[in-house]
Amino acid sequence: MKRTSRDIRTANRYEVLRQIIAESPTSRQELAAATGLSLATVATLVGELLELRMITEVGFEDSAGGRPRGLVSVNASGGALIGVDIAETYVHAELFDLALNVLARANEDMPPGESRPEQVVGHVAAAVGSVVAQAGIEAARVLGVGVSVPGQVDRDTGVAEYAPNWDWHDVPLLDLLAEHIAYPLHLDNPLRACAVAELWFGAARGRGDAVVVNLGTGVGAGLALGGGLHRGVSNSAGEWGHTTLVLDGRLCHCGNHGCVETYIGAPGIMQNLRELSPRSTLLHPEDQTATIEALARAVAAGDPVAVKVVQDTARYLGAGISDLINLLNPEVVVLSSWVAARLGEPLLDEVRQAVARHALRRPLAATEIVLSPIPTDPVSLGAATFALEGALQSAGQRGAPQKEWARQGTAKRTVPARSRTAPPS
Repeated sequence: MKRTSRDIRTANRYEVLRQIIAESPTSRQELAAATGLSLATVATLVGELLELRMITEVGFEDSAGGRPRGLVSVNASGGALIGVDIAETYVHAELFDLALNVLARANEDMPPGESRPEQVVGHVAAAVGSVVAQAGIEAARVLGVGVSVPGQVDRDTGVAEYAPNWDWHDVPLLDLLAEHIAYPLHLDNPLRACAVAELWFGAARGRGDAVVVNLGTGVGAGLALGGGLHRGVSNSAGEWGHTTLVLDGRLCHCGNHGCVETYIGAPGIMQNLRELSPRSTLLHPEDQTATIEALARAVAAGDPVAVKVVQDTARYLGAGISDLINLLNPEVVVLSSWVAARLGEPLLDEVRQAVARHALRRPLAATEIVLSPIPTDPVSLGAATFALEGALQSAGQRGAPQKEWARQGTAKRTVPARSRTAPPS
């Protein structure tokens, strides 16, 4: 889709605000240097953000031989954003101020068999209601809700096109959510959410090319290439979990055999444990989280079965990451999401060794492999930035009052037009 001048202006406004959030306080001159925009353009965009009350003037700094430079900072209390992480076994919501500090959190467990769209929508509505109540904020201050859902997503229409682990096909998720949630809604995928979170605040910040490996029930890779988020032509880039790792291997929910996900996703790790020690007390057959946590504790205690399971999982994961390194030549590969967080350094150490055995020497030498440093849920954080992007798009013409786009929450729903996600600084 060809971008209009309005699309470009919105993207520039979003990038300037992103820089202000990351570097507050900062000057217009510093913003121009960081974004590559002209000082005149930055001054205009800063004026718009001041008018929207999303940033504020905070004084001056001395400049070498010239007049003092005005400083601006994000107006943290100028609004609230909600990020929702819908995973296969839980719904997690976080409410942020405009500086993307977490003000409230809520969790909803989703036991096996509770994955029908109306059930998932009920959990999301409950989690969103909980964080708003906890934070004690007025509804008009919520600028939007970003929702991350596994699988392939059409972010323009708000449709969850395909979620293999739930056998969802063309579910009009935003329409269903809008029946219960009055705020503007913005839908995307956890691969994109994790990648944006790392670009803004994590290990990919300042990197032009990064891969964020999402390790949960499902598996995928968020891609930042050439300084920006890579979505692909149909917003489907990053479905690395459904690339073939073992010919004629394990059956995957997508219908193929031997997918990466079937060996390194949480159910795959459980199968690795089951094959090694069928009667292991570490195995909780109906509880992925309990099994992964038990493995993590057992590895820390030196349990040989647990150590072997992590080593076997890392062999598969390392082979898959080696393919990404050879193919994409990234500066950094980030292991993200809840499985990576729980297995932590022992998994990371084994993965680095496995990658060293498979990746080509030259691209490997240029690549770091790290755990996500983000202390909060990276998917919720990334989803909140989608709501922020949507709020800036909805602001419309220069100077549109903030109360006007806050009031859009009373509409049926707001579906953002496709636009570029800002690159890292």
